[in-house]
Amino acid sequence: MKTDTIAAIATALSDSGIGIIRISGSEAVEIADKIYASKNKKKHLKDVMSHTIHYGFIIDNDEIVDEVMVTVMRAPKSYTAEDTVEINCHGGVLMMRRILELVLKAGARMAEPGEFTKRAFLNGRMDLSEAEAVMDMIHAKSELSLKSSVKQLKGSVSQKIRSLRSKLIYEIAFIESALDDPEHISLEGYQEALKEKLTGLILEIDALLNSAENGKIVKEGINTVIVGKPNAGKSSFLNLLIGEEKAIVTDVAGTTRDVLEEQIKLHGICLNVIDTAGIRFTEDVVEKIGVQKARKYAADADLILYVVDSSVPLDENDMDIMQTIGSKKCIAILNKTDLEAVVTEKMLWDAFMESSMKTAADGNADFEKESDRIHIIKTSTKDVTGIDVFDETIQNMFFKGEISFENEVYITNIRHKEALMETKNSLLLVQKSINDDMPEDFYTVDLMNAYTSLGLIIGEEVSDDLVNEIFSKFCMGK
Repeated sequence: MKTDTIAAIATALSDSGIGIIRISGSEAVEIADKIYASKNKKKHLKDVMSHTIHYGFIIDNDEIVDEVMVTVMRAPKSYTAEDTVEINCHGGVLMMRRILELVLKAGARMAEPGEFTKRAFLNGRMDLSEAEAVMDMIHAKSELSLKSSVKQLKGSVSQKIRSLRSKLIYEIAFIESALDDPEHISLEGYQEALKEKLTGLILEIDALLNSAENGKIVKEGINTVIVGKPNAGKSSFLNLLIGEEKAIVTDVAGTTRDVLEEQIKLHGICLNVIDTAGIRFTEDVVEKIGVQKARKYAADADLILYVVDSSVPLDENDMDIMQTIGSKKCIAILNKTDLEAVVTEKMLWDAFMESSMKTAADGNADFEKESDRIHIIKTSTKDVTGIDVFDETIQNMFFKGEISFENEVYITNIRHKEALMETKNSLLLVQKSINDDMPEDFYTVDLMNAYTSLGLIIGEEVSDDLVNEIFSKFCMGK
């Protein structure tokens, strides 16, 4: 690990009220002292107490560059567990860059992306899952995502993983001790006892893996695509969700030619919404491209919002759209209920079932499963009705029970999920060895593999290359 002193701008590189230049390393205070002068020019940062803030000036030779507040935090009680100095200056881009240049000239080097947090991890200030939560917190897209990241930063995932690892290492140590000293430690009846413990461990891991579906939605949001025939009210519905006129709305069919992307927050849930061109059979070259894009986005969606004009009969274009939806989760929005209805909920449901039976391999659709996958709600973008039902439907479709961060641990990181799957596979191999009446030393191999896989999550069994890859994705200054 590099132990030299690093520096970077820790706030956004844009004009703001305050900007922060962070310095970390064994020479952080000494370097800051070279460019800092207190108001009376008698106080030096090397003489001040830790965790204190000081008013003064940044100087370049005898020239005053800026009026600043400087915070000094000595090791190990700092973010990086190293001596750290933060210069709070006026937040102009030019000013922040000039002060950073002075810091670098005084002996620091430019920090790499994520290097402050990387040092915090390498110095034992936090484990790898907590470090990853820092970046998740910065990039949080919704209130739920932010809550989840804060909980993980406080150690919710690492505490659970450490608990599982301690149970595994106990069994490994017990088996090896018994094999080394069979006269004093007996393995009689141990197989049945271990099988029972493995069942409990696998249940705990399954609970974490089951949380990953909710965790993915909490972290990334729901990839949502709006489809429907031209003039069904797709763009009007998007505007209603957003709360402003973002999409062009006209009476002319085929107005939307390209996709429009928006992020919408609904009670802490983030919908990554794409409004697409109306799907219909057309000879218009440009509109055809829009329809092809609509089909492509629908294929990759977590959720499809199928907007249907209830005042216009269903036709072959609707059946084509239902075929495009396929087995995706779908909310069919029976729109324009302020007009005389031609299409009812039952008619739309029957059309969906007909489409499902055509696509089912054996020609029979499972109606019970379809009712979980497809939901029909009534709306009127003109009268602004149906949004409350829409909100409730989204939550019921995607979240298994209420999202709570009191006692629940959610897996939001794909790397963590893969490690848990490896852990479970190793424990299943131990169960198989017991059932096959294999010798006890066979158990320790797979138990150790499970222990190692869990260690990848918190960084205790991780390679330097993986550490570098993870922190390279962090922003500069963090």
